[in-house]
Amino acid sequence: MSARAPRTESGPRRFAGFRALLSRSDAVRGYVLISPTFIVMTALMVAPVAMAVVYSLWTQSYLDIDKTLTLSNYAEATTERMYRVLLGRSLMISGLVTLVTVGLAYPMAYFVAFHVKRNKLIWLIMITVPFWTSYLLRVFAWKIILGFNGVVNSGLKGLGLIDQPLQFLLYNPTSVVITLAHAWAAFAILPIYVSLEKIDRSLLEAATDLGDGPVRRFLRVTLPLSLPGIIAASLIIFIPTVGDYVTPALVGGAEGRMIANIIQAQFGKANNWPLGAAIAISTMAVVTVISLAYVWLTRKATERIA
Repeated sequence: MSARAPRTESGPRRFAGFRALLSRSDAVRGYVLISPTFIVMTALMVAPVAMAVVYSLWTQSYLDIDKTLTLSNYAEATTERMYRVLLGRSLMISGLVTLVTVGLAYPMAYFVAFHVKRNKLIWLIMITVPFWTSYLLRVFAWKIILGFNGVVNSGLKGLGLIDQPLQFLLYNPTSVVITLAHAWAAFAILPIYVSLEKIDRSLLEAATDLGDGPVRRFLRVTLPLSLPGIIAASLIIFIPTVGDYVTPALVGGAEGRMIANIIQAQFGKANNWPLGAAIAISTMAVVTVISLAYVWLTRKATERIA
């Protein structure tokens, strides 16, 4: 009778080693705790994009979908002049919205971070109060304000400054920029405020002691240290506004329509999901490249200023 092979404890030892690793490393414990949520969130984000990519490789044939893989939709999305014009207009409008919103949000965030000594929470709540209402209500409010018989034109006519309503206030890219800048203002103020609030005030005092004036101190200390908030605010505004189709549809008119309106039409009235998916994926790729280039150029420019 042959002797039995000695039993190994590799399984329990490995499990004990894993438990020892968990007990020693806070980072590993943290990753283990968030892993279920991370997996679910990743799946929820990746699944729609993956589905859009698959649809973009199919073609619409009357009421049926031909599932033969093809790049014809991407060829149409990138060569059709109308789509390229609308994409360029969308990038231009979103860029202006980002520039205007961040430019107006930075002074407000700076004031709250450096000059408000008490009740900062109340100031932050006041900033977000307008955004407690529906997004559609705010868009309709701006439509009334900028309308031909709206608040602005009626006020200017009442003061005798104009005889006819100003035509450029509504149903054009200007109205889209104004409405989107207001709609996303709080999303720009808050991340910039957080970055400014984290700045060590002793650094500003040291810069002053070394002879820096207010402007030079701002450019050498405050601006570089608040860069993460500026980048975050810019991306938070730029990326979603490229895909906004509600505001252009309500206040943009024919001249203010953006690429998202075409995507919505392809998935809706045109019932051409593959082409709509191809336009959406192409737009996402362009926005991703622009966003990465913006982050890199902003950091390089700030390093030169500092």
